[in-house]
Amino acid sequence: MTKIIYPGQTIGIIGGGQLGRMMAMAAKEAGFKIAVLEPTMDSPGGQVADIRIVAAYDDEAALEELAEISDVITYEFENIDYEGLKRLTEIAYVPQGAELVRITQDRVTEKAAIVEAGCPVAPYVVAANYKELVASINKVGFPCIVKTARGGYDGKGQQLLKCADDLPLAEELFTHSVCIAEGFVPFMKEISVIVQRNGQGETCCLPVGENIHVHHILHETIVPARITDITAEAAAKAAAKIADYLNLVGTLAIEMFVLENGEIIINELAPRPHNSGHYSIEACNISQFTQHIRAVCGWPLRQPKLWAKSIMVNVLGQHVMPLTNSISKYPDWSIHLYGKAEAKVNRKMGHVTIMTDDIEKTLQQINESSIWSL
Repeated sequence: MTKIIYPGQTIGIIGGGQLGRMMAMAAKEAGFKIAVLEPTMDSPGGQVADIRIVAAYDDEAALEELAEISDVITYEFENIDYEGLKRLTEIAYVPQGAELVRITQDRVTEKAAIVEAGCPVAPYVVAANYKELVASINKVGFPCIVKTARGGYDGKGQQLLKCADDLPLAEELFTHSVCIAEGFVPFMKEISVIVQRNGQGETCCLPVGENIHVHHILHETIVPARITDITAEAAAKAAAKIADYLNLVGTLAIEMFVLENGEIIINELAPRPHNSGHYSIEACNISQFTQHIRAVCGWPLRQPKLWAKSIMVNVLGQHVMPLTNSISKYPDWSIHLYGKAEAKVNRKMGHVTIMTDDIEKTLQQINESSIWSL
């Protein structure tokens, strides 16, 4: 049963990273109180919370405390303990449930769900061990990518195999979990769709973003994606289809490949606000974070509109100093830094959103700034 959560009530968030921080800030604008469960004391989310519970995500006593003080509970990332979340749904109001996390934190169940929803994926095989991989690899052929079924992000837990001689490179991955091997898709672009749905089944998609990665880490999201209207429409339809199949409440980010003929292949799902949707804070009439709060609180959703073409650029540890030294040069840039204590190399520290009339000119300005040259 869908409840309506009102301003003044408390939203509990599992996870205190940057997504939890931006979620909390959006909720506080509407007058909600925020409780954050996070193992580190001075987390980005904890800095803006009313109540901080400093404990491990699977700490039963801490989850019970969060349940006691929260009127609704959400989460900012999918790699949380499924069993703990399932128990939490029995003692607290968790409109997203636990099933979505169970499905999306394992690539095997995730792929199966996408196929069952009637959406296309790259050809793949599941292998419980290295011997099974060798025996079944010809079903997908070369080149292919072997990925651990569980864990792995920003390119970790993956191995590209160009030919049969490369097979031993994947053997180590099986020490972590079962793996899947995906046939390599000759894609032209990577895009993502952020789909959001409330308990009444009302569904909205943010404008499709085009993603550019550097060293497997998202570097830029360009909105609207430089794709045809037919492809954008197909991407949004697929996103809505998957959201309905999963009975989504909240937010689902869906990464897709665009083929040369404009068709799409679904790559991965993330059941939360996503890095590629950060542009929506400035560039849309509603941000992914505000929409997420509305969805889990049982409020009606707002149909997103893009105010202007935009580029979101990630700020990693090595970019913080050159960016802050350049603030006076770029008055039109919206700078977000997440309050993380240490600027480590390749650690996501913030992002910049630039609204523009000319995408190509702005991409050139970003390159010429030399901020992201490292």
